[in-house]
Amino acid sequence: MDDATRTELEAAAFRELVHHLMVKRPEVQNIDLMNLGGFCRNCLSRWYQEAAAARGIAMTKEEAREIVYGMPYADWVAQHQTEASPETKAAFEVAYTENVGPRE
Repeated sequence: MDDATRTELEAAAFRELVHHLMVKRPEVQNIDLMNLGGFCRNCLSRWYQEAAAARGIAMTKEEAREIVYGMPYADWVAQHQTEASPETKAAFEVAYTENVGPRE
């Protein structure tokens, strides 16, 4: 397989992952994704922003999140995010540190 085709397939798979998380399964909470999978929608937006930066494209955190979420992040939170239990929040702190690094 040539590099251009591989890149096209990877991009299609990424778009399908985002569609799945945003359209088919919006009820799945980011905190649960992070706790179970080691990544969440915010990670996807961060990776998108980092890929842009690696190519010399300036993109803010908010711009990257809007690309992934399909709307301003605050709107997504208001529409879909629920309160997590203290246990889930504690597990998140561990998962975040292990998968992303210390919280800023």
